Amino acid sequence: MFKVEDLDDTRAPLLDHLIELRNRVIRALLALAVGFAICLYFADEILGILVWPLKQAFPEGEGQLIFTKLPEVFFVELKVALFAGFMVSFPIIANQLWAFVAPGLYAREKKAFLPFLFATPVLFGAGASLAYFVVMPTAFTFFLGFGGTAGGLDVQALPSAGDYLNLVMQFILAFGLTFLLPVLLLLLHRAGIITRAQMVAARRYVIVGIFIIAAVVTPPDPGSQIILAIPLWLLFEASLLLMRFQEKAVAADKAAREAELAAQQAAE
Repeated sequence: MFKVEDLDDTRAPLLDHLIELRNRVIRALLALAVGFAICLYFADEILGILVWPLKQAFPEGEGQLIFTKLPEVFFVELKVALFAGFMVSFPIIANQLWAFVAPGLYAREKKAFLPFLFATPVLFGAGASLAYFVVMPTAFTFFLGFGGTAGGLDVQALPSAGDYLNLVMQFILAFGLTFLLPVLLLLLHRAGIITRAQMVAARRYVIVGIFIIAAVVTPPDPGSQIILAIPLWLLFEASLLLMRFQEKAVAADKAAREAELAAQQAAE
């Protein structure tokens, strides 16, 4: 049966901690290197997946990616492999980070932190999926709508592979990271830096801030900004609800520890 151990009884000297940190970093880098090598082999297939939103925006049978510099596609495939390799190896990297930090935490601290560890990839994946399946096809269709004629000349969209990849990575990272808002708020709340009452009082300012963030991290079209801002608003409201449950859990844990301490003192 799974059991969360309490704070380690041993106290390793600083040099041992540094050696362990070095070993953890090396293992994380090796995992990233293996993920990069595997993804580099399948770089064309991964790039084909990433261009799907653009393909959906173009009329059937039309659309293309160009490159204006000879090494551009080579570097695009390297970026694709590094980006995908990090996604693939992230569970191992996170596990190494947890294995280094966990021995210094009490059992109740480990139990409190584990839900955030599991929620992080889920929320990031939800944000990235929203960007990939909804926002990018909508935004690209909006941008392609500006094509046509100007001054008797055809205005056609001929996106370069490098620029397109940068835009896709911007979308995925922006939506994935901003969807981690509940994790950030609940961690700050758990640490006692913020309270639910403070967040409720600042709700109107937070909502304004959410729309400002959505305007900054997305391209300048209103559709993608609204599609990002509304889920962030809902996630903020969900965070307030979870804070209420978290406060009750912290209060119950504190009462239990006080009762246990009182029982020990009475026994003495």
